[in-house]
Amino acid sequence: MLEFINVNPNSGDPIYKQLHEQIVRLIVGGQIAAGEELPSVRKIADHFAVNPMTVSRAIGQLVDQGWLERRRGQATRVAQKTTQQTDQQESLLFKAIDQLIQQAKQLDVPQATLTELIKKRWEL
Repeated sequence: MLEFINVNPNSGDPIYKQLHEQIVRLIVGGQIAAGEELPSVRKIADHFAVNPMTVSRAIGQLVDQGWLERRRGQATRVAQKTTQQTDQQESLLFKAIDQLIQQAKQLDVPQATLTELIKKRWEL
């Protein structure tokens, strides 16, 4: 799982938010299955060289939102899929698509060209 997450300390987004968003994407996209165990907070923090409290904050939010389940004495696991998680797939993409469209408009890239660029990148 950790190989699919990229934390950028120079990003405008806080690290806990980056972790939160990327873990949600991995769950919605099926890269992390329901019931699958997550690495410990300490292991995630060590992997990304961040404060364990930062990781704990992201995990806590994911538990509160129903994405993850935490039981005393057991590893944190991905919760069973809910309707909310299924609906989340499109809304996660909308944010990225909106940003891409805005950037394309600022660069004066026509819609047809943008569509072709997306097709080329999709095939990589």
